Amino acid sequence: MQRFLSVILVLGLGAYAAACLALFFFQRSLIYFPPATAAYPAPKTSTLEVPGAALKVSERPLAGERALLYLGGNAEDVTASLPFLARAFPDRAIYLLHYRGYTGSSGKPSEQALVADALALFDRVAPEHPDVVVVGRSLGTGVAVQLASQRPVSRLVLVTPFDSLAGLAARQFPYFPVRWLLRDRYESSRYAPRITAPTLLLAAGQDEIIPASSAELLLSRFPKGVAHLRVIDGVGHNTIQDSPAYIASLQEPR
Repeated sequence: MQRFLSVILVLGLGAYAAACLALFFFQRSLIYFPPATAAYPAPKTSTLEVPGAALKVSERPLAGERALLYLGGNAEDVTASLPFLARAFPDRAIYLLHYRGYTGSSGKPSEQALVADALALFDRVAPEHPDVVVVGRSLGTGVAVQLASQRPVSRLVLVTPFDSLAGLAARQFPYFPVRWLLRDRYESSRYAPRITAPTLLLAAGQDEIIPASSAELLLSRFPKGVAHLRVIDGVGHNTIQDSPAYIASLQEPR
């Protein structure tokens, strides 16, 4: 019996080690879900050439100093947000970044690459539009926070934000050493103290993916007076845009 139990233990440990290895090597396929096709045709598209990739940028052109840069969720075709952004920001040129490996863009996504690409898009947009609002949604909030910590954005809006992807993954996979295995960590709480632009954290009251405590923890990491949290009740992580309050919350203060 003792030998049998020892064999079972060894097999169990082997299976657990194999699962950890699989989680390590295939983790990005669990983080990034590129959509198959574009949701809407954009008025204009352009290509942003960056090291290792050519990125599609969907645009709503508009002359003037004011622009908006949008960074979407991990399974989002960003053109789906264009109608909402156009209504909320009628006086801003709009630039929607298609991540590496997503619709129309080459390359493979990773945290380091996505942040570098967002910085490159900002640097292309800012000379023509020096007043740039950045909106990030879900995974895109992790990119947007790092962008805003390194560039002079005029306003930052974080839709369904989280404090760190490592924290979320640890809740999702409590029996695995996720914090040791995860390569793309998106530790927004680490970068929030460096942000000086007025920031809105926009949370869904019934978010089934990101707990309220995650957004609240992120809020606590911003310098005093820089950020505030608004909760839209009656909506979930993927339905927040269905609320009439969504457009009003995105709009700049009058």
